[in-house]
Amino acid sequence: MRRPFVVLFAALALPAVAPAQGDSTAAPDPIAQLVARLDLERYKATIKGLSNFGDRRQGTDRNRAAVDWIEAQLKSYGCSNVARIKYDYQPPSSPSPGGRGGQGVRLASGGGRYRGVRAQTGVNTDSLRQPDARVRALDAQASTPGAREEVYCTKIGTTHPGEMYIVGGHMDGIGWGEAANDDGSGTALVMELARVFSSADVRTDRSIRFILWNNEETGLNGSRAYVEQRRALQGTKDEPKWLGMIQHDMMLFDHGMPRADGTLPPEQRPEADVNIEFQASAKLAAEAEQLAWTFERANEKYATDYPASVGSHMTNTDSAPFQDYVPAISLRENERGTQIGAGWDPNWHQPTDLYATYSDKDFRLGLNAAQTTLGAIAGLVGATIQ
Repeated sequence: MRRPFVVLFAALALPAVAPAQGDSTAAPDPIAQLVARLDLERYKATIKGLSNFGDRRQGTDRNRAAVDWIEAQLKSYGCSNVARIKYDYQPPSSPSPGGRGGQGVRLASGGGRYRGVRAQTGVNTDSLRQPDARVRALDAQASTPGAREEVYCTKIGTTHPGEMYIVGGHMDGIGWGEAANDDGSGTALVMELARVFSSADVRTDRSIRFILWNNEETGLNGSRAYVEQRRALQGTKDEPKWLGMIQHDMMLFDHGMPRADGTLPPEQRPEADVNIEFQASAKLAAEAEQLAWTFERANEKYATDYPASVGSHMTNTDSAPFQDYVPAISLRENERGTQIGAGWDPNWHQPTDLYATYSDKDFRLGLNAAQTTLGAIAGLVGATIQ
């Protein structure tokens, strides 16, 4: 059952050997040219634009305004076939407890083991912990149940338009901050890729769908709605066949393990990396692992500052609903279960998740994740510059 995917990835794998440096006869690498179109200041500006809507919590006017803004940006890039997924969200009667911490159970979400020092984690629900009155006012409206929407656009392939990769990030947040990292950083990354691939001179053999999920923070409800509504439509005129799903979530902060007192270093660590994860228990784990290593090789070739590492415990992100139907991976600042779940990001779901919290060293980690995904996807879809 898995053989067709293996053959496909092998056929579309990135070149193992780059042209020798100084070889003036070698043709320019179109993928390197596309990666060079990513820009740190543009990436930062997109995150800043998202932070203007506060935490973008689902079921609020600020969330709906952010969806409208994202749609307008995608259209301004020339990304074709802009559309929305619509669904209904009703919160569970008994919400799950928020966060965990301490030094007790050693098993992490998604598999794997906690190691070393752990710090407390959780979701801030106290508005008074946000000292900035402007942000408190932005985040004041409470969520209400009901209709939800999430926006996407599609780069149509020229030779195999009926096959596509899905590139996603979630646009909602919680915690009484600006959700600049979780998940402004992932949303901005997807939007920047949409901008580059939507350039008039870029052609791809296969299609790419760029989608910004809603309701991630409530249990992946937006991505689950997409899978429920569109999985059976694959291969029809309404939905290309899924070849892979790549999720982006929290891309900025890798300052290392907490110290013994629970604090973290103030600056990005020099050995920071982009964490690429697949889920070892998924039905398509072997194919997802191969996709993850394709991304790692793209990082080696095209990322400018930070390396990538591959792990097998993808969890709690919008690729999970896809993992049994298509090879699915996620990119993050740290491993979700064993590191973020152990308190490696003190801004996670906190009032400190503000644009101003992060330095250029932090933003550059997100840019390197964008370089990684752009390099990998460009190879997989056969991107060229006309």
